Amino acid sequence: MPPWLNKNVVRAKKLLLLKNFKTMTSNNTYVAIMAGGVGSRFWPASRTAKPKQFLDILGVGKSLLQLTFERFLQLCPAEQIFIVTNVIYKDLVKEQLPQLTDNQILLEPSRNNTAPCIAYTAFKLQQLNPDANLVIAPSDHVILQEAAFIESLQQALDFTANHDALVTLGIQPTRPDTGYGYIKFDPTARTGKVHKVLQFTEKPPLEKAETFLQSGDYLWNAGIFVWRVSSVLRALQKNAPEIHQILGASVDCYNTEREQAFIDEYYPSTPNISIDFAVMEKADNVYTIPASFGWSDLGTWASLYAESAPDANGNVVNAGASLLSKVNNSLIRVPQHKLVVIKGLENYMVVDEPDVLLIYPLVLEQEIKQITEQIKKEQEEKYV
Repeated sequence: MPPWLNKNVVRAKKLLLLKNFKTMTSNNTYVAIMAGGVGSRFWPASRTAKPKQFLDILGVGKSLLQLTFERFLQLCPAEQIFIVTNVIYKDLVKEQLPQLTDNQILLEPSRNNTAPCIAYTAFKLQQLNPDANLVIAPSDHVILQEAAFIESLQQALDFTANHDALVTLGIQPTRPDTGYGYIKFDPTARTGKVHKVLQFTEKPPLEKAETFLQSGDYLWNAGIFVWRVSSVLRALQKNAPEIHQILGASVDCYNTEREQAFIDEYYPSTPNISIDFAVMEKADNVYTIPASFGWSDLGTWASLYAESAPDANGNVVNAGASLLSKVNNSLIRVPQHKLVVIKGLENYMVVDEPDVLLIYPLVLEQEIKQITEQIKKEQEEKYV
């Protein structure tokens, strides 16, 4: 056999092995998208009846949930992507993602934070595939560099496929933001690009956030996790036994017609706690992959402003027609059929909905959630 032909045969065999490995990995790769929040900091666009994950917040003709779903199709087939949401959003999910079966939509009867949500997902997937390797992520993140994002996830999946590990994607911080949790990692203890996590710190004060940024040993916690379902269930059993006991009491009901009745009865009794507090801060097998892929959690109007392309005056305008004079560094969101006329505005957000008009300083956008709570107390729930 000529040397060049021999080389081609070897190369073909290597490609076949790689293809088979990727197929095997894909067969065990699942994604769960958490889409049950109310997005109160995006009020008045985001409402209880239709929160921000179901809205075209970016003005691209697709909701954040649809964009997130399409992004994960690069990682696994549609039938291995699940949506975890509140029961009141079932119809919205089916409307926006009609390709999903009912069994791919997990319906929570109550909002008990991320730990019960993740436990429910893990028990369900364990019954489908005991070798399931799971990515779990929020539905409302912006990812500008999708190829880098998928590459980081694949690195994490490769690691968790061979290790009993809980992996979180850590975002390289660009500013001392007090709205994010921080991950302290060991830059020396690593396998490839996977580093051991030393400590989690939830939303630190500004002074501490500045110290974290300067040290170079901290990452933002993006809330994007990768693990085998067997690993996370062991971690829940050890660190959050009440959740594990409640949702694991009848594992044979998952993926059957009895599942929803079981969840409706027992899910509300699970502790209301995040996966960070319940597991990640306690477990000793937590790892992170430092990553940079143009990430934003898009939690507030200010974050939308920061991720959008401003005009020459620093304004981000989403309107059919506008006449702006001496308006600078502001976010203007008005229905397409309206003409918006504004003069003399600096660092403000203007959000016009059919029943609510919000005009508020951008720097005070963290107060929006408090405003919605105040409106509820004054018995004006129709506005939230």
